[in-house]
Amino acid sequence: MELRDRRLYRSTHTTFEEYCRDRFGFERRHPYRLIEAAVVVDNLMQMCPTGTQVENDSSSIGTQNESNSSGEQMRPIGTQVENGSSDEQEQSVGTQNESDLSSAGTQTETDLSEQRMCPTGTQILPTSERQVRPLTKLEPQQQVEVWQRAVQVAKGKVPSARIVTDVVQRIMERTQIPNTYQIGEVCQILPKDNPDLRGKGRCWCIVTHVGEFSCTVRTWDGECSVGVQHLKSYNYLPAECQQMQQICDRISRIYSDSLEDTVKNLLQSLGKLNRPCLTAVEEKLLSVLELEYRN
Repeated sequence: MELRDRRLYRSTHTTFEEYCRDRFGFERRHPYRLIEAAVVVDNLMQMCPTGTQVENDSSSIGTQNESNSSGEQMRPIGTQVENGSSDEQEQSVGTQNESDLSSAGTQTETDLSEQRMCPTGTQILPTSERQVRPLTKLEPQQQVEVWQRAVQVAKGKVPSARIVTDVVQRIMERTQIPNTYQIGEVCQILPKDNPDLRGKGRCWCIVTHVGEFSCTVRTWDGECSVGVQHLKSYNYLPAECQQMQQICDRISRIYSDSLEDTVKNLLQSLGKLNRPCLTAVEEKLLSVLELEYRN
């Protein structure tokens, strides 16, 4: 973020994207995802500090009471003060003590409420950018609520990106029709306005996990989590779904980032088929690639 905002990359590169690609090997979108994720993690840390807020507040309450008691010992109630009798002083001190107790009680209730939200010493923070990517579009308070819920679902451990995505979908899309997709079903990806699905328009995919409002799907170049609103079933027969599974397996065994662009483009075109079979030419081309790049 500092490199981008202070334009420190300009001493060697024209754009921030070029610098990140040459310096870190990041694709164009990845550095921005890391920046967005860092903002979320900072928010989680600030709104839910680990094991300090409740302890400090309790300490301050104790210090305040000790200070009040010390003040009473140093100036006995019966001592005359300027413009006031001992009775007036006693009444004043009594009123002050009542006020202190009232404020301390209110403060303690607030502390307990915060403690319930952020239990002392139990904060779990993300360990990867992918885990917080679904949170970047939420308000700060929603980010905290979703993350805490995801930690609960993960039974007190760091939740996976799949769990976080399911919780986000559950909170934001309660009025949606429940997920009716099935494992092994072949669907089309509809990116719409989702930047995470950019480049996957019209790609077919195979459902490998079914959540409440999202699915984990396998495409020609890997797996990703997709909300049900971004999927459309091809309604293939079971035998046709099995054929697509076989094609997906064959492409996956060949694909890697080190392939020539021509080969990648061919595999990508096969990953956008709108039919459950290969033509004779497509079958020959894929067979040649299997012979050439077989692991």
